Amino acid sequence: MKTIRLTVAQAIIRYLDKQYVERDGVEHKFFHGCFGIFGHGNVGGIGQALHQSPEFTYYQSRNEQAMVHAAAAYAKMKNRLSTLVCTSSIGPGATNMLTAAAGATINRLPVLLLPGDIFSTRRVDPVLQQLESAQSQDISVNDCFKPVSRYWDRINRPEQLISSLPAAMRVLTSPADTGAVTICLPQDVQTEAFEFPIGLFKKKVWYVPRATPDRQLVHKAASLIKSCKRPLLIAGGGVNYSEANEVLTNFMDRTGIPVMETFAGKGAICYNHPGNLGAAGATGTEGANAFSNKADLIIGVGTRYSDFTTASKTAFSEDVQFININISDFDAFKHGAIALTGDAKVTIQALQKALGDYEVEPEYRIQAKHYNESWDEQVSLAYQPENKGLPSQSEVVGAVNDFSAKKDVVLCAAGSLPGDLHKLWRTRDPKGFHLEYGYSCMGYEIAGGLGAKMACPEREVYVMVGDGSYLMMSSEITTSIQEGYKLTIILINNNGYASIGGLSKSLGSEGFGTSYRYRDKQSGQLDGSFLPVDLAENACSLGAEVIKTTDIASLSEALKKAKTIDKTTVIYIETVAERKLAGYGHAWWEVPIAEVTEKPLVDQAREKALKQKTKQHYHL
Repeated sequence: MKTIRLTVAQAIIRYLDKQYVERDGVEHKFFHGCFGIFGHGNVGGIGQALHQSPEFTYYQSRNEQAMVHAAAAYAKMKNRLSTLVCTSSIGPGATNMLTAAAGATINRLPVLLLPGDIFSTRRVDPVLQQLESAQSQDISVNDCFKPVSRYWDRINRPEQLISSLPAAMRVLTSPADTGAVTICLPQDVQTEAFEFPIGLFKKKVWYVPRATPDRQLVHKAASLIKSCKRPLLIAGGGVNYSEANEVLTNFMDRTGIPVMETFAGKGAICYNHPGNLGAAGATGTEGANAFSNKADLIIGVGTRYSDFTTASKTAFSEDVQFININISDFDAFKHGAIALTGDAKVTIQALQKALGDYEVEPEYRIQAKHYNESWDEQVSLAYQPENKGLPSQSEVVGAVNDFSAKKDVVLCAAGSLPGDLHKLWRTRDPKGFHLEYGYSCMGYEIAGGLGAKMACPEREVYVMVGDGSYLMMSSEITTSIQEGYKLTIILINNNGYASIGGLSKSLGSEGFGTSYRYRDKQSGQLDGSFLPVDLAENACSLGAEVIKTTDIASLSEALKKAKTIDKTTVIYIETVAERKLAGYGHAWWEVPIAEVTEKPLVDQAREKALKQKTKQHYHL
């Protein structure tokens, strides 16, 4: 057997550089490169290997959590057919990646993590940043990655790579099982040399199949659809990842079954399609919630049925039936559904064939078309500037949406913005709406924007971020400038956590602890004047071009100017904290409220919540 002598770190980089994927006859590299921050736990190992391997591009990040967010966003834009590697030192460098690793796994997005680890020999013990345990020597902070990883391993001997790396690739390229993959690398093992078989470093193409569902189950599902009067389809992220958008549109045109969209599924259907009811669930539109409440059959495509999609199990009637199309049987079997386990694109095609010339009643189509058109009128009203005082957030969304082109991308993650964007953004392209709402992770926005731009440099990426998320993680502005990936960041300042402030008020807690204010010496509470933080100056200090705006007219002019600037540009605007749009129909989200309190407003809120809870249903 022919071998080549390499360090463990060198072997890893050489192996990863030879990994390809193929779907529908299109082949390309799986790894775009490696994000990394070096410390004593990886600088002499993975750092050295990257240094001598310029063909495997190294990207310098500013925050370990941010680089994993960027890698996940890249994978999302690439429909999970490509991603990046993320390497860190041991200790805090590694654990900084935990939050984003959880987000990647929750969102079913492939990311490969290579955190440094303690010495395998244990001769130096404890090492700097080691977590010591009185119960076991075989533990480090990297064990924290186990519950948030789809695959986890620790390489204590060089030859373990030979089986570990292919196992990691199996998970990373799996449509059903993907997520964060963690391979822990003791710092001494990274630098150890071994005679690796040359065959390990040959080009490897991982074929991504389009799994087909059981034929009998397809016919059973078709029979159920034909027997129902008010079927409704939920488009989840699986529609976009499968690139089933055109197939789904044809399915709607043929059958007349209307569609509502989850956060990950928004963009599955063009916003003005007459059968598109818009946003589903707790942040849903009027039409989507009206139809979901009366539906006798729910057809879920590529959705995991989060509490926002089901409005905390109040969106659907008690006797509704389910058909689920999902590549993962874990999600396909939810709610006692007829589980069509398979790729969304080919499964929708199979179901349409089984349905023959089936169509819903003409009146049902007309009702959906009416809701689509009436909601678009409400969107226009929400976009309309009121020209009094500070603008509302929905007016800012409108200005950006009206200015953006069809192929441009809007990106967001946390706060009150996702709810407004879910309802209001007129999506015209399957990749035009990028929301991380599986984890709704504050700090994702700018890092995610970087990853999205890396995946599609030809598109304009509009990052919409509130002051709360911006203060948590704005560091990757510098990375975007370093690498020449221009972002347009709409920085909305409402002096605090507006989303949770509104939620707090709805629970009777009066927005406690959600505004950025001085502590008042008399009351002892954080209810003094607003803090004098200048976020625009902060963005400028990170290297961005900054444009301050005061109203929608100046925001619109700033968007035009930003289009002509060739580096990351931050457009700053202040808005009112209150939201312009309320919930519709069964748009409810369950948040626990204190059972015993001295505050009458809390009692009132709990009484309302208990009434909502009576509408919750088990779907078995």
